[in-house]
Amino acid sequence: MTGIGWALLAPIFVMSAVFAIETALGLWPLRARPAGAASRQPRVAVIVPAHDEETGITATIAALLGDLPSGGRLLVVADNCSDLTAAMALRAGADVIERHDPGARGKGYALAFARDHLSADPPDVAIVIDADCRISAGGLRRLAEIALAGDRPVQASYLMTPQPEAGPMVQLSGFAFLVKNLIRQRGLARIGAPAILTGSGMAFPWPIFAQAPLATSDIVEDLRLGIALARRGQSPLFVDDVTILSDPSSAGGTLAQRRRWEHGFLATAGHAVPPLLMSGQWGTTWLGLHLLVPPLALLMMINSLILFVLAIIVGRGGPIPPLFVLSGLLAITLLLVGAVWTHARDQIRAATLLRVPLYMLWKLPIYLSGITRRERHWIRTRRD
Repeated sequence: MTGIGWALLAPIFVMSAVFAIETALGLWPLRARPAGAASRQPRVAVIVPAHDEETGITATIAALLGDLPSGGRLLVVADNCSDLTAAMALRAGADVIERHDPGARGKGYALAFARDHLSADPPDVAIVIDADCRISAGGLRRLAEIALAGDRPVQASYLMTPQPEAGPMVQLSGFAFLVKNLIRQRGLARIGAPAILTGSGMAFPWPIFAQAPLATSDIVEDLRLGIALARRGQSPLFVDDVTILSDPSSAGGTLAQRRRWEHGFLATAGHAVPPLLMSGQWGTTWLGLHLLVPPLALLMMINSLILFVLAIIVGRGGPIPPLFVLSGLLAITLLLVGAVWTHARDQIRAATLLRVPLYMLWKLPIYLSGITRRERHWIRTRRD
């Protein structure tokens, strides 16, 4: 193999190896993290940023009020709404503030607005829950106690509600979400790297929240926020025994949501990886390696393309490549089968697995459009 060939294959091997290590380490639950002894119950403020969420906000508020620790506050930010979100949230029992600034759209601005409102009487811990999400019983108290005891941000396990009756593309997208937000997060925790903030189920001790860079229009503001905090020495912790669930959208809505997130992820990773890799600290260096790994469908596409090219070379009499060059896709495939068996048998039908190649093709327009017209603006996901 030529030097150019090795130079091209080395990054692919690193990406596949990082994915394989994190996934292998994340296939079983973490040991429960002790909350620590507290002299008093933490004062909690739950912040729900909401944009045109009138159809589901009442149910969200009812569930959160049922889980809210005594003395806690539930604050809904009706952000640039054109419907009855604010009125319905107020009627359901939440505190409500409204923000109207069409020139500054995005969740980051809503969170900064809530922070300004709370600063006159700040809580001990601020917890962010999206307006379409539900938290496991006792989750608010546990997130608050762990964040306060560790004096660090905390991220719960944010997943899509299993819906095996949904279309195969939605099923596979939900599974990829599980691999990213649960299995690989556990792997990061076992390696000693910071957790990735995923937007809902985030808890912050107030002094950290008060100084966090929130007011941004970045379409992956949660990812960028977690990276910034990690570089400050305030690395987020992952808590896998608190679960946040959101119902998946239709295939079209899911594709639009993935386009926004994956374009934002790739752009953010491009800026963040070099300084993280050169940080000289184990956790943030591995975080840089984690961000080198592209989204799952794209990673499988790249490995499949490499295997296809190598097969052509061998078929024309070229040298057989070393075994490790061929191992990437096989390792990824075996680990994903293990992830389905251990975590997603209630989410994916067996026949759906045969459609993985179609899933990669379904995602291809996302990556092609990232070259010519990258998504730069937040778009609300359509819900069924």
